[in-house]
Parts: sequence; structure tokens; C-alpha cells
Amino acid sequence: MRLVVVSAGLSAPSSTRLLGDRLATAVGRHTPVDTQVIELRDLAVEIAHNFTNGFAGKNLAAAQEAVAGADGLIVVTPVFSASYSGLFKSFFDVLDKDALAGKPVLIAATGGSARHSLVLEHALRPLFAYLRAVVVPTAVYAASEDWGAEGLPERVERAAGELAALLPSVTRPAGVVAPAAPVEPAEPDEPVVVPFAERLAALSAG
Repeated sequence: MRLVVVSAGLSAPSSTRLLGDRLATAVGRHTPVDTQVIELRDLAVEIAHNFTNGFAGKNLAAAQEAVAGADGLIVVTPVFSASYSGLFKSFFDVLDKDALAGKPVLIAATGGSARHSLVLEHALRPLFAYLRAVVVPTAVYAASEDWGAEGLPERVERAAGELAALLPSVTRPAGVVAPAAPVEPAEPDEPVVVPFAERLAALSAG
């Protein structure tokens, strides 16, 4: 199954990318996945050009195709001005309007303070509900003090398990039909013999 991580982190190394990697690794502990990471900072110029000329550059087009073809998504953004970053929102603005319809999505965010954790419920969850994605119940927020502290690994594991449960199960390849169970031939019905003489004698006796 194809799992795509969309990271809107701007620095290198990035705590946003680190959280995305941890979530993807946790999903892999629940079910086998082929993971691809999309770093939005590498696509910033092409995203801006897409807004002005209406055409996606080569790298942006590949990212759009990867997201549309994924079986599940992990999306992670840093918090800017109490919301998702402009780069994060811009990427989803240039996707096809049906790209995320019915797709399982795990939402996550990073920030310098735990006070911004509500960004998950007040900004990210409404955005992906509008895009008709299936957002897992557990969202993951990591403040600076959460790294190495209790609580974050448990939230990561719980959210990953919920996403893994929504990923499509392994299906039989197209054109392969399961063998039908053998059908036993029906036994012919035995003719019913009515003992007429005995019935007549019984009636006479009555």
C-alpha cells in the first residue's frame, strides 16, 4: 500500500519532518506500506507559479500524482499565526478538487507551545473535511517540550493504528477468481408410494 507523507517544514532538519517520519514508521508497524515523503519547501516556487499561470511544474505534478494515487496520507504542518502554514494550504489548493475524496488522512502539527494544539481541530480537521477526506480520530500535536517526554509516543502509536485500520486490505488481483466449492449433485426424489389398501381398511374399521 502507498503511504504519502506531506511535510510543510521549512528548516533542515525539521521537527515537522521528524514527526511525519515517526508517524509513518508507526503505521509501518501495523501494516506493510511503501512510504513516500513530499517536502513542500522544495515545491514552493512551483506552487507559486501554478497560481499565476495555471500549470504545474514537473516536480509539483509528480507530487500531485503521488497524493492522488496514495492509499493514505500523513499531513504535517508547523503552526504559523495559530493556523497551518501558507505553504501547506497552498499545496492543497492546487490539488484536484476530488484528489482526497474518501482518502484516509492523519493530521499532525508542530509548534513551539502546547497552547497551539487546537490548530488540529480548528484548522486542519475542517480543511480536510471540506476536501472530503476521511480524517482519523486521533490527531497528533508536538510542542517543543513534547520531544522525549511521555505522551507523544502513545499518541503517535494510537493515530498510526487508526490510519492503518482505514487503509485498504490486500485484495485479489484483477481477473483472478476464487475457485468455487464443488456442488454435490442432488439426489433424485424417491416416488412416494401410497398404501391405498391399508388406508381403505383403516377407514372401513372406523
